[in-house]
Amino acid sequence: MKISKSSKLLLAVAAMLLGSGMSGSSIAQDKDPIVVGYIGSFASDTGLSTIRGAEIAIDELNAAGGVLDGRMIKFVKADTREDVAEGIKAYEYLVESENVDFIISGSIDDVSLGWLPRMAEYKTPTLDTWTSYVGIIDLVVNEYDKYKMYFMNIACDEALATLYIDFGKDVLAKEMGYTSTVLMYEDTAFGVSIAGLVEGLLAPEAGIKISEKIIYDANTVDFAPLFNKAVSSGADFIYLVSSVRSQVPASQYVKLQVPIPMTGVNVAAFGQDFWNDTGGLGAGTSTLSPVPSVGMALDDRSAEFITNYKARYGSERPIYPHFNGFNAYYGIYTAFAAAERAGGFAPLDDWIREMENEDLKLYKDGELWFRYAFWKRGEIEPRTQREYTHNVKFDITPPFDDGSPAMVVVQWYEDGSSAVIYPPKFATGKFQEPSWVK
Repeated sequence: MKISKSSKLLLAVAAMLLGSGMSGSSIAQDKDPIVVGYIGSFASDTGLSTIRGAEIAIDELNAAGGVLDGRMIKFVKADTREDVAEGIKAYEYLVESENVDFIISGSIDDVSLGWLPRMAEYKTPTLDTWTSYVGIIDLVVNEYDKYKMYFMNIACDEALATLYIDFGKDVLAKEMGYTSTVLMYEDTAFGVSIAGLVEGLLAPEAGIKISEKIIYDANTVDFAPLFNKAVSSGADFIYLVSSVRSQVPASQYVKLQVPIPMTGVNVAAFGQDFWNDTGGLGAGTSTLSPVPSVGMALDDRSAEFITNYKARYGSERPIYPHFNGFNAYYGIYTAFAAAERAGGFAPLDDWIREMENEDLKLYKDGELWFRYAFWKRGEIEPRTQREYTHNVKFDITPPFDDGSPAMVVVQWYEDGSSAVIYPPKFATGKFQEPSWVK
């Protein structure tokens, strides 16, 4: 058989590559990469958690030979500065300048709401690891064709609210005997949304009356007047909802020795840096936290992720990723598992179909511990009787044998340690009032 000059040249090049010891994965780097974009803050602990979780997953996939027939993954980032206008520009930059195939988000609720119309316009596959606003999931439910490329792998507010009620009923009311609370919350989309759910459900279902509502500016630095007002109400405890500069109300609560317990949602307390951030004044804070959380026992694969995280980032903050660091790590794996079956991120509908069929299960001691699957269109969640299309498939009914709960409750103790205190299946400690509360 006669071999053409061009064929001889290709054979010579192949022989040269093999002779030089270059592997198939090295050759694969010549292929166009798959571009993954990150959108979110570069400076916040939540943003850095998402970036690092994604970086570790991407590096693992690249080291294993790449994806989609040996293509490397390129990771590009755009900073939102936790600002809505900057978030819109960041999304536009990722799509128009970086030509991303997929976006992973560490955006806060308000910012995600800002860039969502751009996502629908560009039809870019997007996974949110931090935003929990149920209104976005409602958009996917009600306008599926427009927003179907969106997935949220943290349980939405409506699911999180069920744990507020169960914790309030089982621990605050039944065990501690509390009957009234002051609802203190920041004036943000997150604060107003969570406070509304607590107000609508805590009293009727847990039997705890809301004696006073205190709404404050997210930039507040002096909480003394607010705490005085809360104590004067005569309520049994304070229910704080804070996502911005949350270490401030926590540290002032301890410094002022506020004489009633405080629980609620404190985003700063999600991370292990919380104790140092408050100058050791974080005692008594208990917060609902998405999973996995600090103080929580981990399955083997998640524990290995933490080992790799600490080896790579050392003492850089956050020293332990927030829950969305785990969400980013597993989110990258689920997105690419779906892409492998679909043949890529395009055609879009093929990837969406495979993403809807994703079901990553993690086991601990033979029990299903965490789960990264998604609600499909038309599925009804039994307890709330709602649709949650493309939200992570949460489990909100004890004994939590169908995957991880929507949230757990974490408490920080006076010795600087933290533990999960609810629900019982995941508990590593008990709810305690601070020593100065009499």
